[in-house]
Amino acid sequence: MIATIARKELKILFTSPLAWTLLALTQLVLTWVFLGRLDAFLGVQSQLIQIANPPGITEVIVTPVFSMAAVVLLMVTPLLTMRLLAEERRNNTLVLLLSAPISVADIVIGKFLSLMAFFFIMIALLAGLSTSLLIGGTLDFGLLLANVLGLSLIAACFVSLGLFVSSLTVYPAIAAIGALGLLLGLWVVDIAASDADGVARYFSLLKHYEYFNRGIIDTFSLAYFILFIVTFLILTMHRMNGERLRG
Repeated sequence: MIATIARKELKILFTSPLAWTLLALTQLVLTWVFLGRLDAFLGVQSQLIQIANPPGITEVIVTPVFSMAAVVLLMVTPLLTMRLLAEERRNNTLVLLLSAPISVADIVIGKFLSLMAFFFIMIALLAGLSTSLLIGGTLDFGLLLANVLGLSLIAACFVSLGLFVSSLTVYPAIAAIGALGLLLGLWVVDIAASDADGVARYFSLLKHYEYFNRGIIDTFSLAYFILFIVTFLILTMHRMNGERLRG
């Protein structure tokens, strides 16, 4: 049943112009950043040769692009999660869905996976863009895979939070603004964490992502991402269960 819901949501997503527009704009922005970093690398390549252990194209080009991709996904996610539950509630189709013989967990996880499949396409395109550098150089595939894993995890965090906010309101626009506000709040936490080594850095999503961005698979950051995702999915399920009981 989870797969059925995920396929249905993914089909609806790809029939909307918003998804295609965001996909195109995201790739345009990231490709522009990629080409900018490539041009900068080619400009200083002769100087890097003189260094004993110069950074490679993965560190100079790929890592900054994936870092920018995390910020882009932070901005894009609320526009995609806003319709997952809020729009169904506004169109009165959520009542039919909750009255069907389907568990709330199946509904929530199915919708979560549908949007994650969309983001996996984005990440795969970005990884493909990075591997194009093999034409003129060598890649650190360990660093690339760490970035792919980290970006997938932080995207899942964004989606789970956006899905929860979407479950709280009947208005998609409010769901988008609320999710964006919370995600920007987490970005502020990241800025605070950069200025101090206090408790704030343990709650910063982007700070934990930095470890993966540098090629470090940190177990604490991995556990934090998983706990974050599970927490907001459970909160969403609890909210939907309460709505089902109220009828």
